[in-house]
Amino acid sequence: MKFSKLNMTELVQKSKRIESIDILRGIIMIIMCLDHTRDYYHDLAAAGNPMNIDSTSPALFFTRYITHFCAPIFVLLSGTSIYLQSLRKTKSELSIFLLKRGIWLLFLEIVLNNFLWQFDVFFDIIVFQVIWAIGASMIIMAAIIHLNKYAILTLGLTIVFGHNLLDSITVNSNNSITFIWQLVHQTGSTNFGEQGLLFIGYPMLPWLGIMVIGYALGELYNKKVDKKQRVKVLLWTGVGSLLLFCLLRTFNLYGDPEFIFELQDSFFKNVVSFLRVSKYPPSLHYSLITLGIAFLSLIVLEKMKPKVSHFFLVFGKVPLFFYFVHIAVIHLSSMFLKPFFGDVMYSSVGNNENSLNGKEIYLGVDLIYVYIAWVIIIGVLYIPCRKYMNYKGMNKDKKWLSYF
Repeated sequence: MKFSKLNMTELVQKSKRIESIDILRGIIMIIMCLDHTRDYYHDLAAAGNPMNIDSTSPALFFTRYITHFCAPIFVLLSGTSIYLQSLRKTKSELSIFLLKRGIWLLFLEIVLNNFLWQFDVFFDIIVFQVIWAIGASMIIMAAIIHLNKYAILTLGLTIVFGHNLLDSITVNSNNSITFIWQLVHQTGSTNFGEQGLLFIGYPMLPWLGIMVIGYALGELYNKKVDKKQRVKVLLWTGVGSLLLFCLLRTFNLYGDPEFIFELQDSFFKNVVSFLRVSKYPPSLHYSLITLGIAFLSLIVLEKMKPKVSHFFLVFGKVPLFFYFVHIAVIHLSSMFLKPFFGDVMYSSVGNNENSLNGKEIYLGVDLIYVYIAWVIIIGVLYIPCRKYMNYKGMNKDKKWLSYF
């Protein structure tokens, strides 16, 4: 099936999905690709931590900071997509689907995602990233969707606003209790076997709260809701979230124990001090600024012209496919460039062999080349993503496609 503007338009019209949601999802998938390209291509040892006030640069800080919006917006929209499915399925059917999809995502995280990030067939290091958090949240959502809408919204807000009360609860023993708590709320690692390591980068609880809020958000996209009403709610929620973020940050109130705002000796350092927020796990401050921008973006994207939106729709309609393919392409391409930058290839989650041998684990190109590589990778991936999107659009009767 040849691609054309007409084909894309027909697919959009036939789809029951909300166009602005897919556009926003596509935008954040592209931005996510920038972060992962930087992980594999950039000389991180020389650049240092992008959030370090004393060493970061405007280019490095904002390159990293804009990618902060990817995970929470994706999880939020995942919750919204669940609500939209509830309009087409019974609660029982949706619960079964969420259980199956959640278990499938856990498998993909542990097996496929870890392999693609590390190319370690022995799985000595298993990292739990955002795919795990989404999968685990979906399994719990299978029960949550049976609550009434007010209880669901209250639950989501309670988790997002209240989970930082658990920050003082930390466990550091190398046992199953520690591992379970890390899965729920505390980032960290636990040893398994003689040399194995389980690393939890995305504790599930805060991400579950964001997904639940996304589910409640979905009601705004019910056909019974007037567009003006939807825009009004999104506007007030978005502005309110950003204003609350500013209030909490300015006076260092509850919501982000790791980073506090302190006046610095330059304008840029003040910006960094004010904006940097905790992502692992996502603090209340982090959620407020990222989700606040998401709510406002959904308003703007409803007015986006088709010629522009079609590009982002391609990536937004096949996010899981894009996620795994882009990791494979970035990782493999960094290996092809390996001879030009020394004998070690960087992996953001740690190349196990290099770590055990005490070698440095970075590739090392300047940030400008990271951006060039990112643009090339997006261009390369556009065609396979478009073809897969078209295939899904023309084969909606194949249920297995809903799992990938």
